[in-house]
Amino acid sequence: MNGSAAENFNCLLTPHTPPATLPHLAFEGATKKTRPQLPPTSLVYCRVVTAGKDSSPELTCVDPATGKGEGLGLLRGGMLFKVSLGMARRLLAPKADLPLLESLGGKVGFEVTVGRNGLVHVDGGAVKTTLAIGQAIQTVDEQALGDAGQKRLAAAILKSI
Repeated sequence: MNGSAAENFNCLLTPHTPPATLPHLAFEGATKKTRPQLPPTSLVYCRVVTAGKDSSPELTCVDPATGKGEGLGLLRGGMLFKVSLGMARRLLAPKADLPLLESLGGKVGFEVTVGRNGLVHVDGGAVKTTLAIGQAIQTVDEQALGDAGQKRLAAAILKSI
């Protein structure tokens, strides 16, 4: 999030796109009296509602079908990591085959939020865990590690944390 106006927050999806608008009322349970107070540079997980060639994109933090947040909204804690758009799509795939995350998830609790813009938010509770998982995801992306390489990387990370 980049700033706030009277009715909207101004958000950057990527550094190379025009700012998008996120209405104050586009959060679960938000009203004019209870609208969210987000500090500048907040990280928000949201969906694009509309995007036109001649207008700025509009975002929302609620599922239009249910009116619930369902995981969308302000992301607290954790760290942000940049990956390629291909890796982001791979992480978002319904049957993402990543032995790295499966191996780590069996031993360590963590949460990963992936955006289609190539940004990955990782929260592993402790800073050391969060950093290790985020850097491991970037390593898999940069080195195009296969299943065996991911399992070796996961074993090395589990020894270090």
